[in-house]
Amino acid sequence: MTANIPRRTVLRRAIGVAAGAAIGSQLFAVPGHAATPAPDRDRLRELTRETREREARVREGAASKNGWDMEKVVDDRGHVYTRPVPGTPLGVQVRMGDVETVLVHVISRFHYEVDALREGDVVGWRAPASVRRNLAESNQASGTAVQIRPGSYPSGVRGGFYPLEVLTIRDILADCEGVVRWGGDDRVPDESLFYIDVAPDDRRIADVAWKFREWAFTPGRGAGSMTDPLQPERLQAAERLAGRQA
Repeated sequence: MTANIPRRTVLRRAIGVAAGAAIGSQLFAVPGHAATPAPDRDRLRELTRETREREARVREGAASKNGWDMEKVVDDRGHVYTRPVPGTPLGVQVRMGDVETVLVHVISRFHYEVDALREGDVVGWRAPASVRRNLAESNQASGTAVQIRPGSYPSGVRGGFYPLEVLTIRDILADCEGVVRWGGDDRVPDESLFYIDVAPDDRRIADVAWKFREWAFTPGRGAGSMTDPLQPERLQAAERLAGRQA
């Protein structure tokens, strides 16, 4: 006699068998994994050697007066390269990145507001052997300083700028919020020299560089906007900074 099994029961059993088969196949299946290739030790050694050779060729092995690494070469896989100064015919050898942004702003404002610069007026990087390491000029060897017309404003001499030009220079420094120092304020003056006055890990240089990048796309801001250094708030900011950097 044939049992009268309800159709719903048959369907449930069929589904259960199918599900069990599927689960079983998953349990016994072995997932395939691509074998991770072993590192090429010879290649790693070669890369390490090349890196050490490059560091030895580029780095002096000593820091400039402001704490940045001095470099022996320029435009040659180090950190110091020839960079353009927008709005001028100049190229200047400086440390790329935030340092470049800040120092190019200084040069540009000098060009527009103090005196127009010509090719050859600005000296950036100098070889470590050519600078006096106990003075701020050593910062040029790390790509963190520039001299503007060093022949016109020689080291050791004060008074090369007119009073209004000095006010403009101090207004430029106030823009930089203490990140840049003027060599004219040093014990051994160098009125042509402008240099980064913070350590490499100081967050302020990144903040000031970001501000200048924003100004470059903001009408009425940045180099070339012809600000008035005699505006009371600007004059006060410049005087406060001069007092701190004295």
